Amino acid sequence: MNEDQLLICRGQHLWLSPERTVFWEEEKTMILSDTHFGKTGHFRKNGIAIPQTIYKEDLQRFFSIIQFYKAQRVLVVGDFFHSHVNEELDWFLKWKRDFSQLQITMVKGNHDILPASWYEAAAIEIIPETLFSGPFQFQHDYDEKAQKNKNNIEQATDTNHPAYIFSGHIHPGITIKGLSKQSLRFPCFYFGKHHCILPAFSKFSGLATIKPKKEDQIFAIVNNQLIQTK
Repeated sequence: MNEDQLLICRGQHLWLSPERTVFWEEEKTMILSDTHFGKTGHFRKNGIAIPQTIYKEDLQRFFSIIQFYKAQRVLVVGDFFHSHVNEELDWFLKWKRDFSQLQITMVKGNHDILPASWYEAAAIEIIPETLFSGPFQFQHDYDEKAQKNKNNIEQATDTNHPAYIFSGHIHPGITIKGLSKQSLRFPCFYFGKHHCILPAFSKFSGLATIKPKKEDQIFAIVNNQLIQTK
């Protein structure tokens, strides 16, 4: 396992991993977003030849990071699954039944369209829109303008301040420039003053370039290492 980065947020210890996850130490909870399990199978069903090894590698990373941290709960901040049921999701279901003691909570994303009966069979707790836990708020999509205009923001369960928000959805990426004017984009963790945008866990996903403010913290994922760019 590669070296992780400790970040303290609202008094909580968060371990950022180059495997695109966050381990919330106090709650023994693995936080991640946009796994898009079943996406390669969805493409193949529609006649696009995407190798199945992509999904197998993502699934193996998912299992390995949970075991490494001995997480008791997994919290997926949306787009856990990509589309309708296919063979790849059957593999996930089989694994989950073998590890029935693991608690999985999912805040629904725009791609999470499986029937309720499937989630029930997988023993996955479904949160329709927003989850409050400790000093944090979890939602799939973060609308910064709407959040600023929201005067009656709900309070977290154990703080007098508005909850710090974790979201996903946009698959954030940061551009790093070299000495000879070359530049490359990498997935990243974005930590702003009031919210975090998680990288897409799936490596079969695009990137949306973000433009951080001066006070923001950015952790780029480069060659399986975390590099703080600001």
